[in-house]
Amino acid sequence: MRDAAEPSVSVLLPCRDAGQFLGDCIESLRAQSESRFEVLALDDGSRDHTGALLQAWAERDSRVRLVDRDGSGIVAALRRLAREARSPLIARMDADDIARPGRLAAQLRLLARRPGIAACGTGVRYFPRPPAGSGYRRYEAWLNGLIDPVTVERNLFVECPIAHPTLMVRRDAFEAVGGYRETDGPEDYDLVLRLAAEGHGLTNVPETLHEWRLGAHRLSERSARYGADAFRSLKVSFLAAGRLPRDRPLVIWGAGKVGKAFARAWLRQPAPRGSMVPIAAFVDLDPRKIGQNIHGAVVIRPEALPEFAAPVRPYVLLAVGSPGARREIREALDAMDYREIEDYRAVA
Repeated sequence: MRDAAEPSVSVLLPCRDAGQFLGDCIESLRAQSESRFEVLALDDGSRDHTGALLQAWAERDSRVRLVDRDGSGIVAALRRLAREARSPLIARMDADDIARPGRLAAQLRLLARRPGIAACGTGVRYFPRPPAGSGYRRYEAWLNGLIDPVTVERNLFVECPIAHPTLMVRRDAFEAVGGYRETDGPEDYDLVLRLAAEGHGLTNVPETLHEWRLGAHRLSERSARYGADAFRSLKVSFLAAGRLPRDRPLVIWGAGKVGKAFARAWLRQPAPRGSMVPIAAFVDLDPRKIGQNIHGAVVIRPEALPEFAAPVRPYVLLAVGSPGARREIREALDAMDYREIEDYRAVA
C-alpha cells in the first residue's frame, strides 16, 4: 500500500548562481495545482545568494528538502538528487524557468492514464521572446508538435524530443537504464535515447506548460557538451549501436552542410573493425553536386534511389536542417513506398 506521506512526484532542482531568477521558479512551484510533490533542491557551488534563498524556502515549506553537493557539476548533482527521490515519479525543473500552475498535474494525469508511457514533457514557450524566424522559435514550434509517441519516435534523432526542464519519468524506467550518466554530450538527450532504445514510450503533454528562459547565463549556451557536434556524436553512437540494419547500404539524403557534418561524425565513430555500415551514396537535388564523390560516396539524384543497389533497398538517413526540406523528403520517400523508421530516419 502506498504510504500516505509519499509525494506524488519528486522534483529535481539543481541550482548554481541562480539567485537572480530563483524567486520566480520557487513561486511557480508553490503555485502548482498539484500540491503533493517534493522538491529536492541542491546548491551546486553557487557564488551568489542561491543558497540563502533555498534555505529560506525550505524553512517555510516542508515539501522542500535541501541536498548537499560540492559543486562538481550538473550530472553529479542530478545523480545525487535522484538518489534522494521518494516518489515513483521523477520530474525536472530548472532554477531559472517558470512552470505554469497546471504543469505537474497534467503530466501526472497523462502518466496515470497511459502505463505504456515511461516519460513525458510538456510544450514550452521561450522568454524573453526570441525574434520571429530564429532557430529558437523553430525549435519551439517543432518541439510543441511532438504530442504522441509515434511522432516522438519519428523525430528522435532530429533533436532531443523532450525539453529537459519539463521531463517527468517513471523512476523504475529511469533506474533500469542507469539514470543520468557522465558523457561528453548532453545528459538529457543521452537519457532520452537510452529510454527509447529500451522500448519505453515517450511523449509530450499537448499544452504549453513551461516558460523556458533564454540568456547567456544558460549552461547550454556556454558548454561544448551542448553544442551541435556533441549532439551529432550522440546520435551517431546510438544509431551505430543497433538502430540501423547492417545488411542494407546506407544512403544519406542531403549533400549540404548538415549531411556532410553527419557523414564526418559517422565515419569518426569508434566502431569495432567490420561493424560500421559504410556510406554508399548521398542524395541531393542540386545538379552541380550530382556525380561528385563525398567521403568516397557518389552523389545521386532522388529519382535514381529506387534502382540504387537493387535488389537491396538502401536505408536512408535524412540529414537536412530545414523542417520544410525534411517534410518534402519524407513525402518523396513515402511516394517510393519507403516506410519511416523501417526504411528511413530523419537525423537532423
